[in-house]
Parts: sequence; structure tokens; C-alpha cells
Amino acid sequence: MQLNSYVISIIIPTLNEEGYLQATLAGLNQPELELIVVDGGSCDQTVLIAGDCGAKVFITSPCRAIQLNYGARQAKGNILLFLHGDTILPQGFKELILDTCRSTSCAGAFELAINSPGPGLRLIEKAVNLRSRWLNMPYGDQALFMSAKLFRQVGGFPELPIMEDYVLVKKLRKKNNLYILPLAVSTSGRRWNKLGVFRTTLINQLIIIGYLLGISLHVLAGFYRIGKNG
Repeated sequence: MQLNSYVISIIIPTLNEEGYLQATLAGLNQPELELIVVDGGSCDQTVLIAGDCGAKVFITSPCRAIQLNYGARQAKGNILLFLHGDTILPQGFKELILDTCRSTSCAGAFELAINSPGPGLRLIEKAVNLRSRWLNMPYGDQALFMSAKLFRQVGGFPELPIMEDYVLVKKLRKKNNLYILPLAVSTSGRRWNKLGVFRTTLINQLIIIGYLLGISLHVLAGFYRIGKNG
């Protein structure tokens, strides 16, 4: 793969992530990494923190798919890595991605670890990692990465109000298998802690079932927000 000055562009969509973003960006201001934060109109210190940590900051509409696609259009790296604002990459991620992406059609994700105690969350981690490996279906909170060429070939993220990562992964699987790297990102347990493991899992599964049944994505997004704020 021909390399630009930026090897990996890390694209982070944010909305009021001041409590988590600094930890996410810590240690990522490196010569071969391009940091791009696309904010959806935060009313806290998210944008200031992003700039102070060396990220290029852009403002768009508050829709994760729109934010991710906008960041990808600005990116100069050969490899795009899409990272949530409350998720920390593992040590050695850059070298492992570069060892994996030796072609222009690579795509993959990491295993998941939830940064919160509790046996229920350990079961969630195991279930997520089994799903990722056996079904080849990682989700967006696992730091999806792919070559910029492949991202363009599949048309980027569908600009939907929800399920954009699910739909993109389905497209990528039609091209080739996704690599699930043997390192885990560490993501915040805030939603599981707020709603409980059972309720959060139930909401997530109902949204997937609703999508497969053809229920309006705007309805599903509203259901997700009610659960998130409930």
C-alpha cells in the first residue's frame, strides 16, 4: 500500500464528550496519525479539548453518520479508523493495523472491553467478541478501520439516523472478511451503568430486530433516545 505522510486518519464524531475525549485522544498526537474530530454542536468543552489535544476540528449536523463521512472526506490517510469519543485504543494498535492492512481492500475492528466492573458486563464483552469473530459482525464501538479506497468503494456510512455501522459492516462483508484484531479497545460503560445490562441489551436487540423487520429508522432512533435518556 502506498503511504501518505499520514498513514492512519482517526475520525471521531463527538457531541458533548468533554468527560471522555481527553482520555480518548491521549497519546494519539503522533507524526503518522491524523486526528480528526467532527463535532455535532457540543455545548460543553468538547471542541476546545479536541483542539488542545492536536486534533483537526470540524462542525457538522448532529448525526453520527454525517459526521463520520465528513471526517473521511477531510482525511489524508491511507487507512481510516473510526473511533467513538469515549473509547480508548490499545497500546500497539498502529503497528497491528499496519501489519494487517497490506492490501488496499483491508477492513477490521478490535475486540471490546467495557471500562466498568461487574459480571454482567464481562458477559457482554464475551458475547460481543464471539459475535465479532464467529459472525464477522463488529459494531462501531469496536473502532472500525478500513483502507480509504475500500471506504469509498462501499459508499461510506449510509447517512441514517441509526444503524449506520451495522449497514456499513454488512457492505464490507460482501467485499471480504473483516479482521478482528487480538487487542481490545476500552469503551465507557456509562450506558450500561445508567440503564442496566439487561435493559441496555434488550433495547439494542429490539432495534436490530426492528431494523430487520423494516420499521422506520426514525422511529427506532427515537426509541433509542428514549432508552438512552430514560
